[in-house]
Amino acid sequence: MKNNRLLPFILPLMAIPALVISIALKNPSSADTAGLILPSGFEANIVADNLGSARHIAITKQGDIYVKLNRAKNGKGILYLHQTGDKATVVNGFGNYAGTGMYIKNGYLYASSNEDVYRYKLNDKDEVINPNEPERIVVGLLNRHEHESKSIVLDNNGNIYVNVGAYSNSCQEKDRQKGSMGRKGCPILDSAGGIWEFKADKLNQHYGDGIHYAKGLRNVVGLDWNQQDNQLFVMQHGRDQLHDLFPDLYTTQQSAIEPAECLYAIKEGDNAGWPYIYYDQEKHEKILAPEYGGDGRKTAGEGTINPAVAFPGHLAPDGLLFYTGNQFPERYKNGAFIAFHGSWNRAPEPQAGYFVVFQPFKDGRPDGKWEVFADGFAGTQTQKESGNAVHRPCGLAQGLDGSLYVTDDNKGTIYKISYKK
Repeated sequence: MKNNRLLPFILPLMAIPALVISIALKNPSSADTAGLILPSGFEANIVADNLGSARHIAITKQGDIYVKLNRAKNGKGILYLHQTGDKATVVNGFGNYAGTGMYIKNGYLYASSNEDVYRYKLNDKDEVINPNEPERIVVGLLNRHEHESKSIVLDNNGNIYVNVGAYSNSCQEKDRQKGSMGRKGCPILDSAGGIWEFKADKLNQHYGDGIHYAKGLRNVVGLDWNQQDNQLFVMQHGRDQLHDLFPDLYTTQQSAIEPAECLYAIKEGDNAGWPYIYYDQEKHEKILAPEYGGDGRKTAGEGTINPAVAFPGHLAPDGLLFYTGNQFPERYKNGAFIAFHGSWNRAPEPQAGYFVVFQPFKDGRPDGKWEVFADGFAGTQTQKESGNAVHRPCGLAQGLDGSLYVTDDNKGTIYKISYKK
């Protein structure tokens, strides 16, 4: 069954400043928020710092932390940190490959490079037994050095889902070149621009061994398995440069805020429509891409799914987590936290994002408006609006006590956010 049933949940959105929902915020300079702006009753502290390009993260049942580095540091792409109280120290590192994906499931640590997916057997304390002898689960995924991260998540039936991002902005004949039209049939889509499903316990799988689970997804960095709905959800990075590539059709202001960054509920066989369409969050419609004959107004996309929620453009969603803990107030239960890495291409509008938002859910579906949950990562307003952010949120994880962990891949910081009221 396709997900067009989600259309009623798509929310009307306004300009960025108006999107900050009114919530009681603490003073960002307060010592108990680690410089973050949080709802009343929440506290934060810096668990670790200066780790390198910290991307996705996994918390063990002992409260220790595995972090995947986007760039290996001293030959180590995975760091293992022991946490005591609210501080964590690096115990060791392993995995001589860069990448993003990190997940713990059923006694294994799963991690991805930009081409392969590995798993490491854990002992009863969730410590890796043979860090220098991982099993390769998936090999040979396409990496053309654009949208190359292979983010991963596992379901409850022994399957692993892997993003393979499109090595293109919009499948033009000449990528990101003014006026260049789209490639017929977009040949990228046979091996990228989608989600692939593989067996979590089978070694050395290639494309042909997996299932092309969903297509038409330009790039997914944040994804999670919704336990309440038993379904995959993903956050797509929307396309760029509408005005730069087609200045006769789009103003700079339109290009700054469109198209949407979309949260999709995914089932096998779904098609989100990239590169042929994009979602306009202000018109609440799927629009034919200019590379394929669109003019900014023509609608299209029959047979493609609708987003569950549409966010403003270019905010770069890199982390998605469904909260299942009991520490936070009840309204957060089963809702989605999304880490927005922040924009680089919203000129002439100020750059934006660099925050973690919360989207309430009910019965496995979005329920109500999203709100900024944690802000202040970027530093001053000037640093944020210029794009010179100090910290950029990326990965999300939930601790056993229900705390929320957030990584920053700019300064290598890990934040721990707790509810203390």
